[in-house]
Amino acid sequence: MTQQAEPDAIPDEATTAKGAVERTDVEADAGTDPEPTAETIAEAVGEPAAEAVVRTDGPSRQEEKPDGFGAAFCASMATLSAEVVIAATSGLLVLLSREHDGLPHGVLLLAAVSLAALLLTVLLSGFVTAAAVMPALTLARRAARRTGRSGRWPWTAGAVAAVSAAGVITFGAVAALGSLSLANPLSYLIWWASLTVGLLPAAFVARIADRRVRAGRSGSMARRVTRDGAIAWLTIGALGAALYGTGLVAVYKPPKLHKSDLAGVWDDGRGGRVELSENGTAVANGLDNYLWDGTGQDKAKDCDGPGTWSPMKDGGKVQGVHLEIAKCGFNRNWSVAGTAKEPRIFYGVGKPGSGKRYELKKVVKGKGVSKAKVRADK
Repeated sequence: MTQQAEPDAIPDEATTAKGAVERTDVEADAGTDPEPTAETIAEAVGEPAAEAVVRTDGPSRQEEKPDGFGAAFCASMATLSAEVVIAATSGLLVLLSREHDGLPHGVLLLAAVSLAALLLTVLLSGFVTAAAVMPALTLARRAARRTGRSGRWPWTAGAVAAVSAAGVITFGAVAALGSLSLANPLSYLIWWASLTVGLLPAAFVARIADRRVRAGRSGSMARRVTRDGAIAWLTIGALGAALYGTGLVAVYKPPKLHKSDLAGVWDDGRGGRVELSENGTAVANGLDNYLWDGTGQDKAKDCDGPGTWSPMKDGGKVQGVHLEIAKCGFNRNWSVAGTAKEPRIFYGVGKPGSGKRYELKKVVKGKGVSKAKVRADK
């Protein structure tokens, strides 16, 4: 015959655990046993000690807030890439109307250059994000936490300005050590302001992406920035195509000159000049002849004396001037630049691609000597 117990006679697990804790507390007050531990509670409840520790120590890992680092990083990269692409496109549209040395020709070459530039932009945006944007967000969050205020926009802006200043100081110091000279203080200020303005959009968007992930909101800020950036880029491209296509803005082209247009006096604005006669003879007076000085620098030496010149043609069109002065070893090709009303001739100075040039401007009767000089068009 089975004996049935009273319902109240079977204590539940919670009552057993509570009793165990109370007995342990009494014994601890009497000085007999130590304070209750998770193992003691687990034995009273009848569960493994590890599970008891998880439930008594706090919330499980599933209840922790998600980390928004990855979303913030991707959003910053997308923003920086969009900034560079839009700025480069705008600059290219402006450059087309200004004097330039020419752009790549051919669809395949242009596509290859564009793809390489895009990949380089993505890589640089990742580097800048890791080196500047994410440290700025961390600095803003810690500063807000220390002051007991929420990390709002002013904290992010201030952190970006601080990180930009640190970057300019670091690279400025390295450049100063390399050249053993300091640059103009105004140039450091301009670099700091430009870097701050360029990083602010990326930092703000990254901050939003981080907060959205932590709040559990759906949607990717990186995709939104990529979409909006593409729309802005297409809009700028369409506007530029409309301006150049309708003729409101003209693409720059070097002036079309004839041999008779090249004849005359060409001056550098600093006392150096050369006179080109229609019969192909030339006379130089103080013309600058840039030669290597043995230390990797180009230094100008005055060139005087008679010589010869001839127009350089390509497809029947005059592309420049070949000038040779035997007395001072001057033998150079000059390219044509400027406009039909104010033509100029120049040759490159320094390393290829440096952008430096020695330039002469044609003297027009009644307008005096021009102020053309050696330029460093970078």
